[in-house]
Amino acid sequence: MQNKPIAAKRQWLFIRNVIFFTFTSFGGAQAHLALLLKYFVQSAKFISEEELLELNALAQVLPGPASTQTLVGIAWKVGKLKLAIITFLIWILPTAAIMTFAAISYALLDQKQKFNAILEYIQPIALGIVAYGAWKLGKKVLSTQVSIFLAIASVIATLVLRNAYVFPLSILIGGMISSAIETPREETELRVKLFSNINPKKLIYFLGALLLFALVGAIINRTSPFSLPIRLLENFYRNGILVFGGGQVLVPLMFTEFVEMKHYLPSSGFLSGFALQQALPGPTFSFTSYLGALSMKNFGYGIWGQVLGGLIGVIGINLPGLILVLFIVPFWDDLKKISRIRYSLSGINAVSVGFIIAAFVLLLIPMGFNWLFLGIMLATFLLLNFTKVSPPLIVLAGILVGYLF
Repeated sequence: MQNKPIAAKRQWLFIRNVIFFTFTSFGGAQAHLALLLKYFVQSAKFISEEELLELNALAQVLPGPASTQTLVGIAWKVGKLKLAIITFLIWILPTAAIMTFAAISYALLDQKQKFNAILEYIQPIALGIVAYGAWKLGKKVLSTQVSIFLAIASVIATLVLRNAYVFPLSILIGGMISSAIETPREETELRVKLFSNINPKKLIYFLGALLLFALVGAIINRTSPFSLPIRLLENFYRNGILVFGGGQVLVPLMFTEFVEMKHYLPSSGFLSGFALQQALPGPTFSFTSYLGALSMKNFGYGIWGQVLGGLIGVIGINLPGLILVLFIVPFWDDLKKISRIRYSLSGINAVSVGFIIAAFVLLLIPMGFNWLFLGIMLATFLLLNFTKVSPPLIVLAGILVGYLF
């Protein structure tokens, strides 16, 4: 009985940190990893650095939104399914609500230049946070020549190829290299136990949902008021299964399908929404709530139909990744006991650090040699490394400066 109040307090503290993370998570999936380190490893020790890197690597290999899957995986470890679902909703709903409202009130996007001016200093602050995350994780993970080589190789591959499949392939190759070099012998006795935990019915349900949405969308009359919502749900759910590499891959896929192929919305509307999304914290995949709402608006649906479109977009795109990570994380500890997998983790972690460094470089390039921004970035890094100032305070200070000046 004495442990229940402690567990409840720990979960409330976790939810508080999820809220902080949600409203300060600028910069995309790899940048988010630095904040996950700050909020869930260093501040309250919800998980270890090794566990965070393992979950992030797992999310990179799976299709779907990496940041969302990593965060939900952490929540499952702390409070099982209930906390995982609560965390998922806290993480996706704020940005999804803003993007849905933007689609409903499309004229408000004319103010995006003023909005972006207020958030002008967020990018260098985000860069400072990313640099801090790379520094902290790099000191711990890059301890051998092999790990340093893998990190450098993943940076080069990311910067040169600029392809979504770099992420899962680099994770797999890095794990294979470290496993081949470091594994003394292979243990096989745990495999029967591991695969006995896999329920084939869950896989059938996972793929069956996609087939059901596609079938209903094909059969139902195109003039029916239910036609577009069902077709949108199938579109988003299908892309949630197929997308590797996060938002940078989702956006061109959505543009091709929604603008060029199906003409659900014009290119100007799509690009305006994407510009707004880039200025907001939270998951890039919430951009789909904007697409769903604006698609419903362009086909004559009222406000509540557009709200439904926003919900369909954000739930449909995130559902496959959520199902996958909750399917795998419960037996991840057993999976790690297989020696080939256990010894692959050092290579996987090294590649993950390389991804963070590559994200830092990719975010730094657009800034150019802006000495003010470079100074803000350096100040952010120094504050995080040498003081106990939290990222939300730094982000709020950046917003205030952008608003005043």
